[in-house]
Amino acid sequence: MDVPATGAPSGDRGEHQGAGRQVTRRSAVPEHSMRALRARWRTASLASGWRFPSDWALPEVDAVCAAVVKGGGPEHALAGLGRARAAAGTGLAETLADLAALHAVLEQVGSTDGFVSPDVDATPSRLLRVTAVAWADVAFDQFAGAEVTDPLTGLPTLAYLLTRLGELYRQAAREGRPAAERHNLLVVAMDFTAAAGWTRLTGMILAADALKFVFDGGESLAALGPSTMAALAPRDNGVAAKAVLLRRELTERLAGDQQLREIGTPRLRLLRLPATHAQAGDLLSDLRRT
Repeated sequence: MDVPATGAPSGDRGEHQGAGRQVTRRSAVPEHSMRALRARWRTASLASGWRFPSDWALPEVDAVCAAVVKGGGPEHALAGLGRARAAAGTGLAETLADLAALHAVLEQVGSTDGFVSPDVDATPSRLLRVTAVAWADVAFDQFAGAEVTDPLTGLPTLAYLLTRLGELYRQAAREGRPAAERHNLLVVAMDFTAAAGWTRLTGMILAADALKFVFDGGESLAALGPSTMAALAPRDNGVAAKAVLLRRELTERLAGDQQLREIGTPRLRLLRLPATHAQAGDLLSDLRRT
């Protein structure tokens, strides 16, 4: 990567303090495998405040690690990661803190356990700029016009489910009853804590197939986030049986891949809808990154 952008000049040539560390670090990075770098980065990011461990791993994380280990400039890979973080619902502050964790891991080579001191202000400004601009491009596009269908899973998006919930709450208000009286929200959460990026994508595709197979009667389905999906289903005697069937389908599909078998059984929760549409929106935002 680079020496900290905030390093004070020293000497007549205006060299940054810490330049010696830069030489040492660059010679040391290739000695570590991509997997080792990824593990140290993740440990540092979680320790510095990454809130949802299961959604940290993305294919773009592996691309950044590969670029660093190969000794090339990581700017292109970091731009891809910035876009992926925005698409997954990660805020800009958390995205840049994650970048600072990577920079700290590379700067503090002797800290093999990953416990370092990330500092966004010490991260090279050009890397912050590349990551932030890429994040903003996607975030503003999402704000301007949200897609109806998630391209990975083929499921409707969170925005669609919010719209569908708005219809249900308006109907319930007209009829003078709670929306929770007739509908439940079944949430499927995958634990990708130890999964590499591409394994995560495969797992989500297989889980979406299982969800569509079980809920094939017109229920409203949605991909809520990078490791979470949901079904808005009528509250009747059949929803519990469908939950059991869904767990069996998920287990069978994920068992076909060795890496997916290791992530364990996905968590299924049958939730009662809150009292208002606004509260339902807050609930979906919380579920998006669980």
